[in-house]
Amino acid sequence: MRAWLLGCLVMAAWPAWAATPLQPLIDATPAGGQLTLAAGEYAGPATITRPIHLDGGGKAALRGDGASTVLTLRASASTIRGLAISGSGDLHDRTDAGLLIEGDGNLIEGNRLDDVLFGIHVKQGNRNRITGNHIQGKPRELGLRGDGLRIWYSQGNLIEGNHFERVRDLIIDNAAGNRIIGNTLHDGRASMEIIFSPDTLIERNMFTNTATGIIVLYSRALTIRGNRIIHARGGGGAGITFKESSGALVEGNEIIDSAVGLSSGPPPGGGDAALTIRGNRFAYNIIGMYFYGEKSGHQITGNRFEQNLTQVAASAPPAASTNHWLGNHWSDYQGFDRNGDGIGDTPYQIIAYADRIWMETPKTTFFRNSPALELLDFLERLAPFSQPDIILRDPAPQMK
Repeated sequence: MRAWLLGCLVMAAWPAWAATPLQPLIDATPAGGQLTLAAGEYAGPATITRPIHLDGGGKAALRGDGASTVLTLRASASTIRGLAISGSGDLHDRTDAGLLIEGDGNLIEGNRLDDVLFGIHVKQGNRNRITGNHIQGKPRELGLRGDGLRIWYSQGNLIEGNHFERVRDLIIDNAAGNRIIGNTLHDGRASMEIIFSPDTLIERNMFTNTATGIIVLYSRALTIRGNRIIHARGGGGAGITFKESSGALVEGNEIIDSAVGLSSGPPPGGGDAALTIRGNRFAYNIIGMYFYGEKSGHQITGNRFEQNLTQVAASAPPAASTNHWLGNHWSDYQGFDRNGDGIGDTPYQIIAYADRIWMETPKTTFFRNSPALELLDFLERLAPFSQPDIILRDPAPQMK
């Protein structure tokens, strides 16, 4: 009641042409109190330093000054709901954002952030729930945008059902045990970057038209399940990339029309990377799966490789041949199933002949499928100039 009365006084004293400042209304709301905003535009920036429940009702808008973060939440057990937030600053080194969260156990629900450099920035905030928000960045070139979501040194947060558009990346940095579920991202650079962030769950998200997909760096024990990654076609990009990361489960994802479906680099410390890759669909990519570095030891079972220009490639034959391949479906399999058990009678194999030229010298990729390279490959298969290498062998290819 006190906050509402103060709001009336502030609005009466403020010129009709100017937006009502939000900070006095926040300051007048007691700890644990409810601040329900009337429809209209309010002026930021504003900071919340004690637990309150701020509700814009889907009709209130908070406009920043264009020189800082619009709304900062430095409290725990608070709610921010139904508020339109816009007009952040544009400095990357200051991480100007629509919403900065520096507390624990908050609920951020059903807000719309537009014309912001960074969208939502969680900084040393734990167990927050960020659900059903719409975040759209400033109209900048891709490299000059801010991140739609940045989680830094924060644990146990739930990011669910949000939509990100016209942003740079979604960044999880030094943040363990976060859950990223059911979000969509369109028009970005990287769908997600997971850096030093173990035990992260990435599930049922939809990422489209990005330069690359999910990048996992120096992080262990991730679960990447049921995501759809479409049109990740930037130079050198991949739907899912692992580098110096181990113990992940990659299951039930669809990666379609991308430069590379899944890419895996050297395992941490030179040991086994031990990824479990099962039940995924890699379709219409330039390369379905690519391995670089030394041997890895992945378990790759029950996946579907459909109409990729190259199903599997490797920088060196041992990088793929030491994996365990079993029960995958290959659209270019040239065998039969005479007993009708759904399993090919002969193993599926990829053998490197002239393929090694472009695998070991990436610059020659431009000439793939050219008449000269096709002729060289044909001649090598007739009479190999050197001992060919087996990239993979699946002893039980699935026919359907």
